Parts: sequence; C-alpha cells; structure tokens
Amino acid sequence: MSEDFSVVSLDNVSFAYNAAPVLENVSFTIQSGDFVSIVGPNGGGKTTLLKLMVGLLKPDHGQVLVFGQPPERVRHRIGYMTQHVQFDPQFPVTVLDVVLMGRLGNRRADHYNRADRRKAEQALELIGLSDLKDRHLGELSGGQRQRVLLARALASEPDLLLLDEPTASADIIIGGRFFEILKELSHTMNIVLVSHDLGFVAKVVNKVICVNRSLVVHPTSNITGEIIQEIYGCEVKMVRHDHQQRENGRIIMEADQGKSKGTGP
Repeated sequence: MSEDFSVVSLDNVSFAYNAAPVLENVSFTIQSGDFVSIVGPNGGGKTTLLKLMVGLLKPDHGQVLVFGQPPERVRHRIGYMTQHVQFDPQFPVTVLDVVLMGRLGNRRADHYNRADRRKAEQALELIGLSDLKDRHLGELSGGQRQRVLLARALASEPDLLLLDEPTASADIIIGGRFFEILKELSHTMNIVLVSHDLGFVAKVVNKVICVNRSLVVHPTSNITGEIIQEIYGCEVKMVRHDHQQRENGRIIMEADQGKSKGTGP
C-alpha cells in the first residue's frame, strides 16, 4: 500500500448538479495508511465526493487524483460499494454471480476462471456469507445485499476501498463483525467510508472528513458535539435506543429539520 504520492488528492474542487452547487473549493489529501470516514448532512456532498474519487463524476473546477493519476486510469485499483442497488428481484442472479462481477477488471479472458471464483468465494467468506453463495440475490435481506456488494468490491483486490453508507441496514451492525472486518482490511488497503454512525466509525477510523458543500478534516479524537452540530448546520438531538439483543444501545442524532441523522454507540 506504500506510494510515493497521496492515495487521494483533491485540489480546489467544485461540483454542481444543474447549476446547484454541491461542493465548493474542496481540497484534501488521503495518505497511505489512512482509514477515513466522510460525514455530513443529507445533500451535503458525501456521495458526490466518492463518485469524484472513482471517476464517475468529473469536477467542474479543480483536480482529482488517485494514486497520482486521474481516477478513470486507476479504476482497476479501486473497489466501490454503492449505497443502493437497483435490480429485478425476479432476475435469477446468485450471490456468487454478483460477487464475480468484481473480477471483471481483473480478467484477461472472456470468461471467469478458477482464480476468479476463488477470489469471489474468499470475499464471501470474509464477510460471512459463504453459505448463501448459491442463493438468489432477491431472497436476501437489505443488509445481506449490502454485504454482497461489499464482497463484490473486495473481490477486485482493491488498493483503495470506497464505501457509501455500508451500515444503512441495521442487520449489518447487529451482525457484529462489520467494523472489525474493515479495521482488519485497513492494514492492507486504504478505506474511505460515508457513514452517519459516528460512534461506530470513531473506534476504527483515524480521520474524519466533515462535508457540507465546504469541507473540514479532523483527527477522530477531535470530534465533539459542537463540531457535529456545525457539520449538520442546526441543533442535533441525541436519542438513545436500547435493545436487549444488542450489547450496546445506539444514539441516533436527529437534526431539527428532520433530514439528517446518524448513529453512535
């Protein structure tokens, strides 16, 4: 994972959808070894940042570099887990079929080989879904489908892993080892995840990028209630929900306007 340059570098980047500004004059770097969380209110630009890093969007102004090059040139080194997946639940695609799609950029032939299948099965084993590899994707819960998307990203053997709201479904968190898995993976690859679950990510990440059109980078240790309130641009209420089936309760942060919320321990 060692590089002579920053893993990700944004220099004075601005981006707008239909002339509506989403990001303005954003600059930051992610160094080799960083495990980063992006936080902020809905519509603040979090997903847009990830799409710029993977090259799905191009900035209106400024420059985005990944491993020192434009993202589209190094996309084979990037694993990307989207927040949502649209699919026909009746389409007969299996869990293993979906994970094998992560090998598309690694193939030298027009078909999957034994090595591709082995990497896909290893990714499923890592996220605890080996026993479901032959199930149809439509039979899985929302959280299980998100874990399949994570396995698909891991099957590509990325040097940079980008995750968009990987804990949006509660059963991922209840499943237990999700963040422990990410922490283990962070020893061999850089990870950037969008998450509202500040209490969970604070235990594993070393840097937090706070984005709401503009951007501020904080070490994890510096995140306070005042900073969270500043990120969301309004008063944030902390509500504890205790569940008997879980070792710890959750704190859900609810912004007054009712749009932005996140979770903590």
